[in-house]
Amino acid sequence: MKRAARSAIALTVAAGVIGGGIWGVQSYVHHSQALVVVQCATSVGGVQHTLDPEQAGNAATISAVAVGRALPARATTIALATAYQESKLRNLDYGDNAGPDSRGLFQQRPSQGWGTQQQVMTPVYAAGAFYDQLVRFDYQSMSITQAAQKVQRSAFPDAYAPHEERSRAFAAALTGQSAGALNCTLRRTDSAGDAKAVSKALTAEYGRSFVDPQAQGSTVSVPVASKNKGWAVAQWAVAHAQQHQTLSVSYGGLEWTRATGKWEAPAASDSAQQGQGSKQVRITVATEAEQG
Repeated sequence: MKRAARSAIALTVAAGVIGGGIWGVQSYVHHSQALVVVQCATSVGGVQHTLDPEQAGNAATISAVAVGRALPARATTIALATAYQESKLRNLDYGDNAGPDSRGLFQQRPSQGWGTQQQVMTPVYAAGAFYDQLVRFDYQSMSITQAAQKVQRSAFPDAYAPHEERSRAFAAALTGQSAGALNCTLRRTDSAGDAKAVSKALTAEYGRSFVDPQAQGSTVSVPVASKNKGWAVAQWAVAHAQQHQTLSVSYGGLEWTRATGKWEAPAASDSAQQGQGSKQVRITVATEAEQG
């Protein structure tokens, strides 16, 4: 075999090996999604703030309880700052040396009259108990940390202040004041969602007098009476997307999808399927057929 022919064959083989290697890396990244940074983010004043999906879901629950009670966004900000300081927005099943029986998002103590251990470990109950105490005084005339301390009576009264900006940013999105502000970057779904479970969670957190979700197949439709209400529900759905295996949320002419991780105008061909403008929020969860 001539030298030129052998060189051509060698180059072809090398190119195949390199090409196969590149394809292998691309295939691995595509299927494992190992490089996806999973987080939920929003911003205020040009500063971005992030939470992981578990924290964002708990923040959405805390906000939903306030919105369902028609409390102002400041109440949500105070509650989020408190829960972030007390538990980092995680539903903890343990306390500390100062409060061995402290539990839940707000580290509420059954021995101090906050309810049973089972109750304070239930996020909707815990948030409601916090707001029950908050509305007993004029919290809107106080600083965030002063109001939080008056409810919690912590040994560290100024500890809530560092979390004010982050809490204000997430409260603005989750109460619907900031439209399309909350985005979550997630990996592909690993199981089917349950539209009825989404509907049940909405009702439990906001209250039936606030929402009347309708589940059909893999879709939940939530009629809304105002833009603030619509954006509150829509961004609640994004914050809970990891938990509920949500593929997309649409409202007000925009759509969040798991594929892009952000709010965008839907493709013209899909516009008829994206809800009815500002009249309803549309939430779509994954099906078994979409797995794998």
